[in-house]
Amino acid sequence: MRKNKVQVISLGCSKNLVDSEHLLRQLQAAGYSIEHNPKRVDGEVVVVNTCGFIADAQEESINTILQLGEAKRKGRIGRLYVMGCLAERFMADLQAELPEVDKFYGKFSWPNLLSDLGKAYSSDLSGERVLTTPRHYAYLKISEGCNRFCAFCAIPLITGRHKSVPIERLLDEVRLLVAQGVKEFNVIAQDLSSYGLDIYGKMMLPELIDQMAQIPGVEWIRLHYAYPTQFPYDVLPVMARHDNVCKYLDIALQHIADPVLDNMRRHITRQETLDLLERLRHEVPGIHIRTTLMVGFPGEGEQEFEELLQFVRETRFERMGAFAYSEETGTYAAQHLEDTIPDEVKHDRLDKLMALQEEISQEIQDEKVGQTLRVIIDREDEDYYIGRTQWDSPEVDPEVLITKEQPLTIGNFYDVTITQALPFELIAKPYSS
Repeated sequence: MRKNKVQVISLGCSKNLVDSEHLLRQLQAAGYSIEHNPKRVDGEVVVVNTCGFIADAQEESINTILQLGEAKRKGRIGRLYVMGCLAERFMADLQAELPEVDKFYGKFSWPNLLSDLGKAYSSDLSGERVLTTPRHYAYLKISEGCNRFCAFCAIPLITGRHKSVPIERLLDEVRLLVAQGVKEFNVIAQDLSSYGLDIYGKMMLPELIDQMAQIPGVEWIRLHYAYPTQFPYDVLPVMARHDNVCKYLDIALQHIADPVLDNMRRHITRQETLDLLERLRHEVPGIHIRTTLMVGFPGEGEQEFEELLQFVRETRFERMGAFAYSEETGTYAAQHLEDTIPDEVKHDRLDKLMALQEEISQEIQDEKVGQTLRVIIDREDEDYYIGRTQWDSPEVDPEVLITKEQPLTIGNFYDVTITQALPFELIAKPYSS
């Protein structure tokens, strides 16, 4: 093992990644050599930042810990620490079942790791982090927690009540990141819509985005994980007015049939959902909407599923993901609703829904052929430069493959002409007037 080396392994979502980046900065300031998601795990200290949201993520976290526990027994690593959502949710069980872990930390107690290493947590560095993304983009986490308590969701059980980061702190963080070369900010939270309610007594997402957009050097702002109920409509004129606010919104709708929405405790109706979507498209022309839908939730019969399919056909989401319901311990659904839909039915519905979305995606992509679009370059491979448009978030959305007709610089913006469309990729060439 390598002495004075701390390796941090991040699992789960981009919100977890931001926590890891803050931890890495604290470790760096404490004098450690640091690595994130190393190819070879051999550090004196290894920290796993776990995800505990759904069963697959929990399984990945447990398997990672077990593999590292074996590496520790063989002397390839020194101390092993575990933090994050899985540890927050199942602390007692994990302590009993995984004695190879030196210590567990919850979602918010990870600063104690510094003192356990004989170092001090520096509050002066609370807004600083070591970026693990390409240097031209970053995630900006504006709040933690959620007050919505949807029937299927364990997030409030893990993260607690909604807690916003003050606007001034966020703007300072943005300025600091711009100074480091960041051009694109992906704004994230469990619930963007509620931002500011706990601090300012009203939804402050519009004010935050408006002020961010006016900071020199901020080229793109993209919004992730809005909640449809009590949506902050005042953010739409901000999106329409500022060229550097991407015409993109990630808003999980989950379903459209009223009986299912009621069972999910979403506090929104089919008609209210349709009205919301109509207003989004009217007030922000050209907006690309990303949503997430769920199949197989209690109360979804064949009629409700067909209603969901028809909704997707008519709405034509530019970006859509979906998953099959699985019961999560401690949630309202697990305690009060019977999960009677067989797994094979759930997965058959999921396949049908995603096949429909692939057709829609292809048609929407085809409409871009011949257009000249602005892209940011993320990386280069043997045959192409790989970039994204304003409608493409890192990791989850389509990419643009640009032919190597001239040298392009990673992290810079270029105009490209779309020459070919695939369901989840575009082919382009550099624009020439």
